[in-house]
Amino acid sequence: MSEPRINDRIRVPEVRLVGPGGEQVGVVRVEDALRLAQEADLDLVEVAPDARPPVAKLMDYGKFKYESAQKARDARRNQVNTALKEIRFRLKIDPHDYATKKGHVVRFLEGGDKVKVMIMFRGREQSRPEMGMRLLQRLAEDVSDLGSIESSPRLDGRNMTMVIGPHKKKQGGRSDQRRARDKREADQAAQGDAPQAAENTPVNDEATQAPDEATQEA
Repeated sequence: MSEPRINDRIRVPEVRLVGPGGEQVGVVRVEDALRLAQEADLDLVEVAPDARPPVAKLMDYGKFKYESAQKARDARRNQVNTALKEIRFRLKIDPHDYATKKGHVVRFLEGGDKVKVMIMFRGREQSRPEMGMRLLQRLAEDVSDLGSIESSPRLDGRNMTMVIGPHKKKQGGRSDQRRARDKREADQAAQGDAPQAAENTPVNDEATQAPDEATQEA
């Protein structure tokens, strides 16, 4: 955004003048507006150059620029950059693996991220999409205090996917949650009990699942 014209850079015969408190002074010659600005130890700033005549306001331009920069900086600081994490389930998963993967989902939601949950169907499992639906609904209910379904379960080829997004109040506390999580993991590492799961995206622990995971349905 270009800088507005101020003081002697305003090259028009007259302006619609606005006082420092927002009061409407009216249409005045630019020379008179500059004199009023000088008497009040303020700047004459063109705030609406396309108006006819242009609108100019009496203000402390240096203070105005500083406050505007502060507001922009605060807005960037408070902005939440939500990432989309991914975690995969098998249709038949034992309770321990389910708890582990649910723990990943919980951490992602606490960190303010959305989670794409994917169930991979193998062989004849493709004929049982209702089982995948039940598993996803179960997961959504288990983490309902942290997030809610943003994209309902849908079948995509051999996979079924669902997206869970964090509640807005959780997004606001993202930095605090992450600091607490980092401290918790550092304490665990110091005690020789480092967390089992990595924070990389996507998370896929299939290699660590029990060999007989196909024997028990979620």
